[in-house]
Amino acid sequence: MTKSTPHSYPVPVEPSDIDFMGHVNNASYLKWVQEAVIDHWRSLAPPDAVAQHLWVALKHEITYRRPSFIGDEVIATVLLEKVQGARAFYETIIKRGEDVLAEVRSSWCCVDAQTLRPARLAGDIVARFFPPLAAD
Repeated sequence: MTKSTPHSYPVPVEPSDIDFMGHVNNASYLKWVQEAVIDHWRSLAPPDAVAQHLWVALKHEITYRRPSFIGDEVIATVLLEKVQGARAFYETIIKRGEDVLAEVRSSWCCVDAQTLRPARLAGDIVARFFPPLAAD
């Protein structure tokens, strides 16, 4: 597999994201990662695959670097590292301008939308996320 194309997702910082200390609550970062990963899936997968498959988070490892505040322009950049069986492994970098706010490594399980059982994606669908390398 080649490298996947990074996917940028603008994150709206809502008043409900702000905690008692005046900055974004840690739990909001998880919500943002989920939204960004699902947006990545929906942006590249064909509509029938989107309708037939759901994604369930299995694990998140978050390293918080800087706080975020209401009014910040935040971007979550998603990079799909690999797909293995029914699992997908992602890295998401959450930034405000050049400042890295958080780095997240996560694993996800693809499930069949009807049976809710783990489901492998067809090779042609996975290939959409890993464009071929350009010839030198």
